[in-house]
Amino acid sequence: MSNAAATEPAAPLLQLSGIDTYYGEIHILQSVDLHVKHGELVCLLGGNASGKSTTLKTILGIVSPHLGAVVYDGNDVTRTSTSERIRRGMAIVPENRRLFGPMTVLENLEMGAYLRPRGDFEEDLDRVYSIFPLLAERRGQLAGTLSGGEQQMVAMGRALMARPKLLLMDEPSMGLAPILVERSFEIIQEVHQAGVAMLVVEQNANVSLSIADRGYVLSTGRIVLEGKASELVQHDELRKAYLGR
Repeated sequence: MSNAAATEPAAPLLQLSGIDTYYGEIHILQSVDLHVKHGELVCLLGGNASGKSTTLKTILGIVSPHLGAVVYDGNDVTRTSTSERIRRGMAIVPENRRLFGPMTVLENLEMGAYLRPRGDFEEDLDRVYSIFPLLAERRGQLAGTLSGGEQQMVAMGRALMARPKLLLMDEPSMGLAPILVERSFEIIQEVHQAGVAMLVVEQNANVSLSIADRGYVLSTGRIVLEGKASELVQHDELRKAYLGR
């Protein structure tokens, strides 16, 4: 876990303010406020149907809020397209990794760099290989033949090829064996320590809070708890709020 530097910008990298989101007549997110500082690792916890995926979609611009604002890197991007947000430095590691299985590891990594200048490609690739040496060894292997933990590395490497300012992760532990969940979060921590700001959306509270700087708990579309991860993990109301009962 990293400490915020004294010289970090005062304004957060990402700020959601008063977000209200609907699907038709259904009120999904209700007055959601959250932020991620530069270089910070924040986890967003919640059970099924809590609104976690809608929060991610709102951040990425896939869903437009009815009320509220999304400010990213000092700019109001509430009505900005997803592609423009990606160009400005957002990247996502989606739920279940969603790799191109018939393509090689290297080809999957290349897909992450499609918006980057080609002249930077080798430098970006070397950086990813330095974080995930196994990917250099497996670069010619089809991604679909890798284990779940190895696919997680490829998915994270693909996102890092875009040189993101903000890396969003959707349920990184989903579909992984318990022993691989621990390794996956070790990898997340390694990437964070390399200086990338991260928002990790998860159901696994204990593991997420063990590596995060701060956390939020979302229940039925509302933020019901927030604070430093070290405090939240000991909070008497965490289980009640997290499980929604």
